[in-house]
Amino acid sequence: MTDRKAGQARHSQGSQTARNARFQTTVTVLTIRRYPDPALNSRCADVTVFDAGLKALADDLHVAMTAAPGVGITAAHCGILQRVVVLDLPELGGRRDYVNPELVSVSDETMEHTEGSVSMPGMTDTLVRPRQVDIRYRTIDGVEMRETLEGFSAICMQHEIDQLDGIFWIQRLSRLKRERMLKKWGKQAR
Repeated sequence: MTDRKAGQARHSQGSQTARNARFQTTVTVLTIRRYPDPALNSRCADVTVFDAGLKALADDLHVAMTAAPGVGITAAHCGILQRVVVLDLPELGGRRDYVNPELVSVSDETMEHTEGSVSMPGMTDTLVRPRQVDIRYRTIDGVEMRETLEGFSAICMQHEIDQLDGIFWIQRLSRLKRERMLKKWGKQAR
């Protein structure tokens, strides 16, 4: 079994607890919802409580994303309708957690990039998005921040903010491309 298949098998068993013997900590493995789960088309609520539970959620999202495998995930991907994004990109220096992220501005310059989703594994297509974005967000501790993202990290953040707004990435495709994708996804999901 490949690592990807092992990760999918773990997630298909539902939420479970795994014990890390070396550190004696418990990690919850969240189940990633598959398209067309209704959570993927639902707008997420702002986070208002910044506590240990939020930190645990971000940690659990990172575990699920890594197992998928993926480079970005939202709480909505796991059926939790809160505005939490976890990205793990070399351009950002590794893992970064974003709470209540929002676009402040986007560049006129665009770029093409292949996108996909942990909720629709194996399906990808090319989208065009702004090359640079300015965002406002809170850290996991509730500190308000602003940041400029460029290139791949900007694409990832736009993709994840769309998800928080209930816009699944295939909604950005042309009708013809989306229909082809859904037909292919339907065959794969059987």
